[in-house]
Amino acid sequence: MHRRDFLVGSAAISAASLLSATGTAAAKAFQSAPMINDEPLVAPKKGKIIVAVAIAEGATIIDFCGPWEVFQDVHVPERGSSMDEIMPFRLYTVARSMDPITASGGMKIMPNYSVDNAPKPDLVVVPAMQSNDQMLQWLALVAPETDLTMSVCTGAFQLGRAGLLDGLVATTHHNFYDSFEDSFPDVTLKRGVRFVENKRISTAGGLTSGIDLALRVVERYFGREIAQMTADYMEYTSDGWKV
Repeated sequence: MHRRDFLVGSAAISAASLLSATGTAAAKAFQSAPMINDEPLVAPKKGKIIVAVAIAEGATIIDFCGPWEVFQDVHVPERGSSMDEIMPFRLYTVARSMDPITASGGMKIMPNYSVDNAPKPDLVVVPAMQSNDQMLQWLALVAPETDLTMSVCTGAFQLGRAGLLDGLVATTHHNFYDSFEDSFPDVTLKRGVRFVENKRISTAGGLTSGIDLALRVVERYFGREIAQMTADYMEYTSDGWKV
């Protein structure tokens, strides 16, 4: 399903419709300074930060695989001597059921958990994907108890539908600014930014913006040096996460 069909069918964003934006407009889309929250996120001294990656039919691969790669590449040497100890994040996928889902491009994914048996998360990642009532109910239930819940791209629509953005500032993919404002009049949309941070909710723009927001989350947990080490390991050269 193409991006232009997203709001009709409530489906995930596909990469193909990115071509619908002009090169000039896309190049100038991210000129504004992000809205940030300088309050640090507090990691446990021992044990893992549990990351739930929500998935559903049509989930856009880079939206969740980008942040997944960031979090699984983080190494914090002072946390211990073993590899398990210095890798602070544990990740899992969660869907409305344990049935396989088909992500963008036809990738088949078997969820680790369903919304009925998923471990309590400290951090939730919500990509562009088809909407379903079970996932929205789960997000509304767990988000208030997380350190942070973050959306990528039109995953912000899922947070909005779950009632998690009311009264907050948010962003989404630049192709959907107007539709987002029409859909969520109680949310203040910030245009032209890579991400927006509130106290417990953060939203990223389209696609690769999720990598920047994930690195920013790492910075809030462990500082700029660890985040930069992670970016260097990934050979990720964007400075979009630095604020």
